[in-house]
Amino acid sequence: QVQLMESGGGSVQAGGSLRLSCAASRSTPSSLCASWFREALGKGLAWVSSMKTFGGDTYYDDTVEGRFTISQDNAKNTVYLQMNSLKPEDTAMYYCAASDAGYSCRFLLTRGQYNYWGQGTQVTVSS
Repeated sequence: QVQLMESGGGSVQAGGSLRLSCAASRSTPSSLCASWFREALGKGLAWVSSMKTFGGDTYYDDTVEGRFTISQDNAKNTVYLQMNSLKPEDTAMYYCAASDAGYSCRFLLTRGQYNYWGQGTQVTVSS
């Protein structure tokens, strides 16, 4: 079992930056697909970005492409989401998730495809 814990959320003005962290309770022998999702008030869960924990391609939703960057520090069992040029529409609860199913992250875009989830961290962007 792997526990995930997010941190780094907060309140910023539009145009500002935040870096979210997702720390895993332990390392795993195989590569996981590590992803960020977000859920805005009154809206459903939306996939944001993904990467394999042992390296590989990164994937982004069109709404964050060019503004957000996913990265990892395997020595710290941590995945990051650097968020720049934040917009009010980025306001949401952000969750990190991981899947050990072994599939390419390209195909893992929904809640049911992930077996590990964090508790979430709130990001609020004011105009």
